[in-house]
Amino acid sequence: MSSLIKNELIKIFKKKSIYITLIIVLAFMIFMNIMYKNTTTYYSYGGYSESDIELMEAELQSLDPNNPADMSTYIEIQTQIESARLQMKYQDENWKLSVIGTQILPYINEKNTLKYGIEKNEEEVKRIENTINGLLERLDQDDWRYFANIELQEATQNLESLEKQKETTVDKQELKNLENSIESAKIDKEVKEYRINEDIKYGNDYLNQALSEYGFQAKQVLEYKNSEKELKYSEKQQYQNALEAKEISRYIIENKIDVYKTDSLKYVLENFFNNFGIFILVIVVMIAGTIVSEEFNKGTIKLLLVKPYSRNKILLSKLLTTFIMIAFVIAVVLIMEIIVGGITFGFDSISEPTVVYNFNTQSIQEINIFAYVGIEILTQLPMIILLGTLAFAISTIFTNSALAITISLLGYMSTMFINQLAIIYDIKILKYFVTMNWDLTPYLFGGLGNMEGMSMPMSIIICIVYFILIAIPTFWVMKKRNIKNI
Repeated sequence: MSSLIKNELIKIFKKKSIYITLIIVLAFMIFMNIMYKNTTTYYSYGGYSESDIELMEAELQSLDPNNPADMSTYIEIQTQIESARLQMKYQDENWKLSVIGTQILPYINEKNTLKYGIEKNEEEVKRIENTINGLLERLDQDDWRYFANIELQEATQNLESLEKQKETTVDKQELKNLENSIESAKIDKEVKEYRINEDIKYGNDYLNQALSEYGFQAKQVLEYKNSEKELKYSEKQQYQNALEAKEISRYIIENKIDVYKTDSLKYVLENFFNNFGIFILVIVVMIAGTIVSEEFNKGTIKLLLVKPYSRNKILLSKLLTTFIMIAFVIAVVLIMEIIVGGITFGFDSISEPTVVYNFNTQSIQEINIFAYVGIEILTQLPMIILLGTLAFAISTIFTNSALAITISLLGYMSTMFINQLAIIYDIKILKYFVTMNWDLTPYLFGGLGNMEGMSMPMSIIICIVYFILIAIPTFWVMKKRNIKNI
């Protein structure tokens, strides 16, 4: 058997198509890594210019603030002009731009409403102008904590107000709603406290994004937990997603680590199969779809069968060779990415752990990047093995390489359509179909399967059954085939 496998490997490594495909993969890999390297996130804060302001001022002059029909538009444009001038003044200071939009803009709008609106109030206008000037002084002093403390104070007052309402509320439904509002208010307060305690300056960096994400997802988790109805399976999946996002955001905030940083070798490796899975699959299908059919097409099958080996043994050696090549191709593509990614980004990021949320332990788990890639490979192996076996079977039964490769790749491309069809229309019988089961990723770390009632043991068993169903007719046809006329 070992000599047969050795001969098959020699034949494969003599094929130029394997090396050409790997060169194409390498070229794509270099291009993709360079794109990740040079792609930066741009955050827009309005992007106003003097010409924009001039256009708004020209439009403002065409309006009459004393005309009720123009009044609201006049106030809106005047507010935009004042906001735009502030944004231009502080355009190079992210945190100040953020504060202008969230804490100063409402005052500007209120001031203009009282100045040009129906209920004019000059005293209030002056008071608000003084407030705005005071806030701008804090901006110039770079005192972001002042604004953070204002937000925390407002969040605390809102929470205290809700708790007082609860003390005097008797109606059960209203009490239930108040309790939910209190829990939501506690999350708002927690987010404000995080900003101060973790020293997170306003802006749009990864820490601010994590802070916003934490607040949003925490409220999503709260909503699912407080639901009075039993959650549907899809809602349970959404709950898991929200819980995972919430806890990972908390980890980012507390550890000051950008786990979603895209311009790093670690990120590319974490998404190894998303980036390169199709190439691995194409190479495997090419090998599996030609390893038998070429013997028939070239007439070399007779030379194999005159050797002192049974047909089953010869076919088994080719199938095992295909499995060996699966491991080889994955290893080669992985090593290529480590080298290319290391040259492009540097190797420092691979020392950082991959962060996942473990639903079994209900805690964040740090995993070595190579261990994580290994786990990811194992979850994708059933799909690669089954598609490779399918190509091998068609190649053996029909002795047609093009048919074997085409059908196998079409099977892969139809995966998303079939799975979405099953999930959207809740076609329960499809949960036993192979495409719903050959990707084990959803089950990682206690995650839920694609449909209710699915589990990892069930999916593995289904994949084994489909493998047997493909393999049995393959070996039977090979054993019964008449090769005298080949």
